[in-house]
Amino acid sequence: MADQAVPDGGPKAAPVVIKKYANRRLYNTATSAYVTLDHLSQMVKDKTDFVVYDAKTGDEITRSVLTQIIFEEESKGGQTLLPIPFLRQLISFYGDSLQGVVPQYLEMSMTQFARNQDQMRRYMQNAFGFNPFQQFESMGKQNMAMFENAMRMFNPFGTAPGGQPGGQASPPAANGHEPPKAETSAPSGEAAIDDLKRKLDELQSQLAELGKKP
Repeated sequence: MADQAVPDGGPKAAPVVIKKYANRRLYNTATSAYVTLDHLSQMVKDKTDFVVYDAKTGDEITRSVLTQIIFEEESKGGQTLLPIPFLRQLISFYGDSLQGVVPQYLEMSMTQFARNQDQMRRYMQNAFGFNPFQQFESMGKQNMAMFENAMRMFNPFGTAPGGQPGGQASPPAANGHEPPKAETSAPSGEAAIDDLKRKLDELQSQLAELGKKP
């Protein structure tokens, strides 16, 4: 199977096109050969980008095929990656108000973990009497901080110093005295943001538990 990797700094190679036929057979158009889910799994590990199309309808079905690969890997027995509590928590987010936020958070967490995987392996190899997943938990906290900062940037209900949205301070009164402050109730958006943070904390706990599994 040809490797689609390109030198650093070079143009990104077009993804390999995989066609899936009605008989569930997968055809690699780059190598003109039929492949299996195991082949596609290895392509992922080799960082070979690919997209999968339904040969009959032309619809892109990459997501469902990748999900099928995960299902096959989890069904092989032995060491699995997805603990039951994590799967239950993930399923619970379908249809939830946070469903649109979870994918970005998970992607950000996994990207950060992948960037530090070599360091994590060294901790695993050399850590006698030391918990290497403390570093993972630390990275998880950094991810949460990054995510909260991003949410503040896009939070339409955020109030900047001075009591005015957008960072504008209240203008002084013409007579030099502080204008009377009107009594306002807390915006309903703050409750939504608090609920968002609480649920993200729960998700972070699930990710931490994932790292502690042998």
